Amino acid sequence: MPPTEPKRVAYLFGAGATHAELTNLYPDLTEEELKESGLLINYVSARVIEKARRNPEYLKGVEMVSATSGSLNIELLISLLESSKIHKWAKKTSYLKELVQKDIEAVLTRPRTRRFYLHRALFELHGHPITRLQEKLTGLISLNYDDVLDEAYRKHDGPPNYCFSMESGVSRLEPIPLLKLHGSFNWRNQKIRGRTRTIEIIPLGVSKNYLHAPYNFIWNRALEILIECDTLRVIGCSLSPNDVHLIDLLFKAHLERPDPFDIEIISHEDTGQQIRNNYGFLPGIKPLLEIEGTLIRDRAPDNPFKAWLKYKSLATIKDRTKRTQFLKMVIR
Repeated sequence: MPPTEPKRVAYLFGAGATHAELTNLYPDLTEEELKESGLLINYVSARVIEKARRNPEYLKGVEMVSATSGSLNIELLISLLESSKIHKWAKKTSYLKELVQKDIEAVLTRPRTRRFYLHRALFELHGHPITRLQEKLTGLISLNYDDVLDEAYRKHDGPPNYCFSMESGVSRLEPIPLLKLHGSFNWRNQKIRGRTRTIEIIPLGVSKNYLHAPYNFIWNRALEILIECDTLRVIGCSLSPNDVHLIDLLFKAHLERPDPFDIEIISHEDTGQQIRNNYGFLPGIKPLLEIEGTLIRDRAPDNPFKAWLKYKSLATIKDRTKRTQFLKMVIR
């Protein structure tokens, strides 16, 4: 019998993946402390809107729609301001986007991120010889502006392959693509075709344009990876309807395939069930309790990313985790 081909696996990371690193370092954070430093969209949104309300120039004309209670989403607020075309709307939205960047970077200080290890453990898992016999990592897709994933990649595999040009990521001998669909805070002085340039991020809001270089190359490469993969693992991402371009990408990938790829939602069971209900036209969505049979039995682990890493490692490389650097920290 010919050997079985390894399963082709890709990952999609959202803000919850970085937030998982933070809560892994500080598992006893109270809700009040999370409001000060949490990285989920509701925490970032609340802090940014509160800061914006202290600026009279921003607040003028939007006092009635700048409340700080209830469910907050800064991306939706920016989108609504963009579409309203009120006086100085562009200045107001630019100000909010600047506050978002400053807020995230203030939380992700270097002394703190140097202690993160969940993303590094993921690379360690896929670099293990036993894992490589079973799975082939084909691509990493991220919605995050921060460089937590980038640093883990760099420590394990060297400079990330961002696929800034049409040629990047095509050769099977090239490093695994790291595709940051919305850009990155650290894309300064990047060399593309011999030219050094700074690449602007795709800003928050509805007016997103991915048709210009290098984003057209990045998104096309992401589509190819999704078409070719057997399993997409979604970590810390709720597949929000606000990001219609991402849902469109998943939809188009399915149209090019003879059968669906699995979409494993590494989050609380209820979140996975909600995503499956929202996107019933994507048939392969698997909530937490359905991932690889009974890999995880807890429907609401404190840290789903860490819990999945633990049980996946134990199921794949078993007691050999003792010889690893980061996976043994996940399992202990």
